[in-house]
Amino acid sequence: MNPPLPDPMSNPPHIVCINPWIHDFAAFDFWAKPIGLLYIAGMLRHCGLRVSYMDCLDRFHRMADRRNDSADGRGAYRKTSIPAPKPLADVPAVFSRYGIDPRWFAADLASIGRPDLVLVTSLMTYWYTGVAETIAAVKKMYPDVPVLLGGIYATLLPEHARNHTGADEVIPGTAEATIFRAIEKYTGFSCRPVFDPADMDAFPYPAFDLQTEIPYVPILTTRGCPNRCAYCASHLLQPRRMRRLPENAAAEIAHWHDRFGVRNFAFYDDALLADAGTHAIPFLERIASMKKDLSFHTPNALHVRPITSKIADLMVKAGFATIRLGLETADGRSRELDDKVRHEEFVRAVRRLLEAGFDKKQIGAYLLVGLPGQDLSSVEASIDTVKTCGIRPVLAYYTPIPRTRMWEAACRASRYDLAAEPLFTNNSLMPCMPEYDRPLINRLKQRASAG
Repeated sequence: MNPPLPDPMSNPPHIVCINPWIHDFAAFDFWAKPIGLLYIAGMLRHCGLRVSYMDCLDRFHRMADRRNDSADGRGAYRKTSIPAPKPLADVPAVFSRYGIDPRWFAADLASIGRPDLVLVTSLMTYWYTGVAETIAAVKKMYPDVPVLLGGIYATLLPEHARNHTGADEVIPGTAEATIFRAIEKYTGFSCRPVFDPADMDAFPYPAFDLQTEIPYVPILTTRGCPNRCAYCASHLLQPRRMRRLPENAAAEIAHWHDRFGVRNFAFYDDALLADAGTHAIPFLERIASMKKDLSFHTPNALHVRPITSKIADLMVKAGFATIRLGLETADGRSRELDDKVRHEEFVRAVRRLLEAGFDKKQIGAYLLVGLPGQDLSSVEASIDTVKTCGIRPVLAYYTPIPRTRMWEAACRASRYDLAAEPLFTNNSLMPCMPEYDRPLINRLKQRASAG
């Protein structure tokens, strides 16, 4: 039997959850939401705490220009040029803050009243200066309020985060099992979670309704990945494979569509099609049977090997609109990188998707560019391979990630000291190339987009 929820009249603490600014040379909202933070917000709210959410990247802020919204939910962030951090001062590109005006943030922070605790998330390790600016803005207004930092950067580089962000505490790893102890430590408010942190089906839904608007909803039907790709940190961020019941994942999609009118959903699964017979197929069958006006997108890429004719047909019936496949490279290094796909498997999967009824414009294949030791001219052959199949090559610029299997090779190949400064892992720099060959990169972009 679940313990009772805390009495809402017992004056529970006010927790503010914040998605920080991005500092970078380029950024765009490709179905990008802080789903981990919003899961935590939903859990805290479900346990009776007062929760506010502030999104420094809010494209729908009341003061924001919204002319760049698209029908599939994506859109451009507001951006403002700012001085580049000293290590990047010589890079010949415009450095920007992406997100709302700091004055808007300060006004909104003042309007919600003094919090008892602030939770800030983080994503890319090289975005840490945006995290630091966000925390500094909170500390300026509420200097005595504790700020806790979690997320990807905090998990991969916890010591760096402790030394460079101003957070009072850094919490690495998934926070479902630890956040309630932190709440009690900093606020004195004690409550027990009414869900099992090891059971995704027991989690309250993420608090997407705290956003200004809901242009799309990210969906997780699983956590973790059975693969151990050399360039990927999935197994570091989520060591344990977790899976929802297909009917529960489908029910969440129906919830957001029926109650909030959401049409666009982006899968955040690292391996959506793994164990297809017991997971993906029954899930897709349920989605298709709902016969709702839905569009699904796969920004994290689908593994090619599990795509059968049956799965391709179900994806069409369910309403998949944007398909991204994980090819990575067609130059012979694919098995070295991830062992996910062979050339003939890729060709067969694309054929099945097209035969099922997908338009070739809906399908793209990610190709990694800028790998340690990679001859960029070989990417041209990979581009041609994808085009021969009738679909679009999507160039994905390699980001060196600490603690992955490829990290040491990246450090050896880089013209920067990656281990000393996370800013140098920014994929805009192509850090593992001997030099930044702009003409060649432009030629690759043109070759990928031609036709």
